[in-house]
Amino acid sequence: MPAHMLQEEVSLHVRNDLFDISVILAAKEFSSASITTTVTSRVTKNGNAVVEKNLLHHDDVAAERGMVDDLFDETYREKEGPRPPLQYVWRNIILMSLLHLGAIIGLMLIPSAKIQTLAWAILCFMVSALGITAGCHRLWSHRSYKATLPLRIFLTIANSMAFQNDIYEWARDHRVHHKFSETDADPHNAMRGFFFSHIGWLLVRKHPDVIEKGQKLDLSDLKADKVVMFQRRYYKPSVVLLCFTLPAVVPWYFWDESIIISFFIPAILRYTLGLNATWLVNSAAHMFGNRPYDQNINPRENPLVSVGALGEGFHNYHHTFPYDYSTSEYGWRFNLTTAFIDLMCLLGLASDRKRVSKEVILARKMRTGDGSHKSG
Repeated sequence: MPAHMLQEEVSLHVRNDLFDISVILAAKEFSSASITTTVTSRVTKNGNAVVEKNLLHHDDVAAERGMVDDLFDETYREKEGPRPPLQYVWRNIILMSLLHLGAIIGLMLIPSAKIQTLAWAILCFMVSALGITAGCHRLWSHRSYKATLPLRIFLTIANSMAFQNDIYEWARDHRVHHKFSETDADPHNAMRGFFFSHIGWLLVRKHPDVIEKGQKLDLSDLKADKVVMFQRRYYKPSVVLLCFTLPAVVPWYFWDESIIISFFIPAILRYTLGLNATWLVNSAAHMFGNRPYDQNINPRENPLVSVGALGEGFHNYHHTFPYDYSTSEYGWRFNLTTAFIDLMCLLGLASDRKRVSKEVILARKMRTGDGSHKSG
């Protein structure tokens, strides 16, 4: 066989609805060297749809990140028959309704707020968003880079300001989301509609499969992180202090802003916008946009979501390559979180960023993409 034919070895096995495609490719690219690993993708039935998923050899992933539970599990099958009846969580329904009413009041108060207060609210939004994007998501859920203790402490403080569940619970649910994406075991399964994937999943009891699969994940890395477990132990008081008290007190104390404005804009409105920015990743970025990397999965590329969620809207890429620290092939474009992580690396506070090589990205586009990359 000619030497150039050895660059890519493809074996295709067809059996009923299952196709195995094995491609020997360079899958990660680091700042100074590249690592060759085996990328395997499979086309399999996932609920009512035929879905192609990208997998890595578990040994390779475990060696690099210490976890594999964010990789799609093709063996899962939804149980036949009707879903369990919805059980409404009326406490959450009432609280979320009041929160959004408070946000409307905050919007109405914006013309009366001092410029310093609005700037403070934006700063709080940015910091709290990084606690989710750079912290819960890219660091603790996917282990796509490493962070020093000072950076982990900062991201933990930012996460408490965001108030979207503690790091341990957020990362656990997000790994379940990736491992069982768009199935009954997905906490915010987008196949159940926009409202459910956006906020509805928080207003009802979890599907039994979500709880069952979440209990089976290996979360030893999170349990071993003392910063994560400290936050989990003191999460409620940290939220009261960092999500509501600090954002409201600073404008009132330092530049004599009205306590009403201080509470409803930097605390309530900022918090509500942060929640919806994250929820749009679960809803809009799973429904609206193109699929240049894998047209067989639901997540989409949605630049508008990326603007509000600091880079988290490149979702077709992210679900195709969940181990990439940038969650996008385009670096800093609409991706402030990537810029932040790169800055932390420059300052020596972060390291070991995982990256997918351009060759692998292009090969995946050609093999499973919807062709939109040719015009974009």
